[in-house]
Amino acid sequence: MDNQYGTLSEATNALQKKGYELDFTFKPEAIVCKAINKTYEPEDFHIDEFHRFEGMSNPDDMSVVYAVTTIDGNKGMLIDAYGAYSSLSQKMAQKIRMH
Repeated sequence: MDNQYGTLSEATNALQKKGYELDFTFKPEAIVCKAINKTYEPEDFHIDEFHRFEGMSNPDDMSVVYAVTTIDGNKGMLIDAYGAYSSLSQKMAQKIRMH
């Protein structure tokens, strides 16, 4: 997906307006949303879109925002440093690397 946003904050604001309001975090085997106290394994969510951002002074300083929808209809975002998912299980890493 082409990145249509200039900054990470611009992307998160736009995604929130599209209904991606929850915050998810990566765990080795799943993603977690503390606000609703739920955990989702790789087969329990879909990455709808993603946007990469490269640091202006250091190309290695990258981040990615993923817009996700869970099987029970919850929508939110995962924000992670690019490549920081090395501690994820193989199944989770494959899900993320597909994007």
